[in-house]
Amino acid sequence: MKYLLSILLLSMAMRAQNFTASSSVLPDAPSQQPFWTVENKVNVGILAGLIAADAITTQRGLNQGLREVNPVMRPFVTRGAAGEAAGSAVGFGAGVGVVYLLHCSHHYKAERIMMRLILAGEGGFVANNIIAIR
Repeated sequence: MKYLLSILLLSMAMRAQNFTASSSVLPDAPSQQPFWTVENKVNVGILAGLIAADAITTQRGLNQGLREVNPVMRPFVTRGAAGEAAGSAVGFGAGVGVVYLLHCSHHYKAERIMMRLILAGEGGFVANNIIAIR
C-alpha cells in the first residue's frame, strides 16, 4: 500500500510539472532578409541597362575600326551581335551571382557595396566607349 501511494503521488507530481518550454521563453530566430528588395530590383535594372549600353557602344566602336580592349570579352564581341549578347549575359550573370552569393552568406553590407562597385565599373566602361566612338 505504501508503494501504491508513493506511485500515485509521484504521478500526480509529474502531471503538475510542465516539461515543455513555452514559446515566449525561447528567443525568436533571426529572419533572413529577402534578396529582391526594391533597392536590388532597381540596381539590377540599372545594371541591365548599362550592360546593354556597353554592348551597343562596343559594336559601334568595332564598326568604326576600334578593337575590344578586354581580353576576356574579345572572343565574344568578335562574333557579332550574338556573341556580344552571350558575353553580356555571362557578365550580367556573374555580377548578379556574386551579389547573391554575398547575400546568401549574410554579408549584406558587402552585398550593397559590391553592387555599387559593379554599377560604377560598368558605367565607366560605357563612358569610355562613348568617348572613344566620338
